Amino acid sequence: MKTKTTFFCQNCGAQFPKWVGKCNSCNEWNTIVEEIIQKKEKRNWKQFTPLKRVSKALKIHEISISNEERIPTDNNELNRVLGGGLVKGSVVLLGGEPGIGKSTLLLQIALLMENKVLYVSGEESQSQIKLRAERLEGTNDNCLILTETNTQNIFKIIEDTAPDVVVIDSIQTLHTDTIEASPGSISQIRESTAELIKFAKETNTPVILIGHITKEGAIAGPKILEHMVDVVLQFEGDRNHTYRILRAQKNRFGSTAELGIYEMQNTGLREVSNPSEILISEKDSDLTGTAISATLEGMRPLMIEVQALVSTAVYGTPQRSATGYNIKRLNMLLAVLEKRAGFRLGAKDVFLNIAGGLKVEDPAIDLAVVCSILSSNEDEPIPQNVCFAAEVGLAGEIRAVNRIEQRIIEAEKLGFEKIILSKFNKIANHNFKIEIIKVSKIEEVVRVLF
Repeated sequence: MKTKTTFFCQNCGAQFPKWVGKCNSCNEWNTIVEEIIQKKEKRNWKQFTPLKRVSKALKIHEISISNEERIPTDNNELNRVLGGGLVKGSVVLLGGEPGIGKSTLLLQIALLMENKVLYVSGEESQSQIKLRAERLEGTNDNCLILTETNTQNIFKIIEDTAPDVVVIDSIQTLHTDTIEASPGSISQIRESTAELIKFAKETNTPVILIGHITKEGAIAGPKILEHMVDVVLQFEGDRNHTYRILRAQKNRFGSTAELGIYEMQNTGLREVSNPSEILISEKDSDLTGTAISATLEGMRPLMIEVQALVSTAVYGTPQRSATGYNIKRLNMLLAVLEKRAGFRLGAKDVFLNIAGGLKVEDPAIDLAVVCSILSSNEDEPIPQNVCFAAEVGLAGEIRAVNRIEQRIIEAEKLGFEKIILSKFNKIANHNFKIEIIKVSKIEEVVRVLF
């Protein structure tokens, strides 16, 4: 039999009849690799072909709805992001940078769950995983550890042990006998994932896959991998900070707006139930250039600290730097302060930092950014009991933001006495103990604060 080969882009999975230097799909250079695509006889995960059943088209009112059965994971943050637990028969893909804590998170969950979990590792030996489990201080007779990379051997062990949940660390290390390409190649990732999805759907067993990511931050392998699975989770954070954020990029069984926050400790990942207390640093006295904003990450209200430093430019061109905040938006707000409020910041360096290593995209943080910059520029501290929640427009107007009641409740819960909002925000509930100050322009905010 003649061996068939074709060329795949290792970055995006595009297929080419011959080798080319640059991929037309993702414009990456030197990513085209030749792979053997001659398949052996196609087998399903159980090594036999089931009876084919013909699907029937139904009218929409004839379709019966059954609630998805979920398996709770004993981890409240993961349950929140998934929408209540692992749906039976679902396939979850967890991506993140090397060393961020993906394996730690899933091993911790496997050791906590009451259901039988098969943890399959293609990257570490059983003794290495045992050492990690001892560090996590977890012992569970329901957690089985397997080191194997061949999918057919994994399915044989699955048939013998009948686990309730299967964890694969990682999908890039697996290979199947039905494809003659090397492990980690586009064809192998796609085929191994397809076999695992078929197994999950036929046996109603949830499967969690760990996926490596590329230097751009996307999950390595073909983009179709994210379309095939039911849930795509992103585990992110700065390795210099102890906090990790779990986000859902895709979720067929729940919201993608939810967020889980963890703190990395020596004994594993600790769930952070009230992140606002962590994101606001303890201060002895009033400091200039800091402002607290009531922001939302998904459905979750957070109080975060915005730090700014404004100083005279030593060199000819003033520097503009932002950590955790969009630099283009910072430049826009500085232009608004210059044009609409008359502050001369054009010849000054401006540095901005979101405390705690968070990246914030909520426009409600704008007012806190502006006030922290003005506080540093005027060398006047903002009172510690004041927080902000409003967007700033190009005309210098203070704009309303959504879900304002949630933000006010969070600020009140953490002991703030005043919150500055846009006067265009309509608040249904007026029983708040916190003082609500409504403003419409930057000039009014300056008068209130300084």
